[in-house]
Amino acid sequence: MASILPSAVVLGIFAVVALFLTLSRGWAQEDKRHIRRAVHIAAVAVVLQGAHFAEELLTGLHERLPELFGLDPMPLGFFVWFNVAWIVIWSASVWGLWTRHRVALFPLWFLTVGCIANGVAHPLLSVVVGGYFSGLVTSPVVGLVGVVLRRRLLQVTQAVDSRTQAV
Repeated sequence: MASILPSAVVLGIFAVVALFLTLSRGWAQEDKRHIRRAVHIAAVAVVLQGAHFAEELLTGLHERLPELFGLDPMPLGFFVWFNVAWIVIWSASVWGLWTRHRVALFPLWFLTVGCIANGVAHPLLSVVVGGYFSGLVTSPVVGLVGVVLRRRLLQVTQAVDSRTQAV
């Protein structure tokens, strides 16, 4: 289980950021066009994250990432289960965004942060290892879509004034 620790720490930080964004922002946009644009880019982000996961799986990220920390490989079953579970959650959240369920925002902010981080981390890891690192090919596109998704989510939400929000 130690092989999961580096990923768990990083993903935990992403989750805190996503939770902050979810709680600090509320629905602002009533215009269905803005919601539709956000839904479309969120759907694209889920598909691209699926492609990114496939690249990571085929090139052994579950082995290579822990190896950088001197750890044993991450269990393949856990790696697959975790990624597939998130793809399912993100897919459901796209529908939740369309139907304006606030709970959908947490997974989508998590997806946004993860996409942007993947766009930065995989190229940096490739520099560290001096060559290709698992996930490098899809990471720039995933990162770019994450930036666009961030913009779209900011458009359909607004900062919540904690002084006026009921507890």
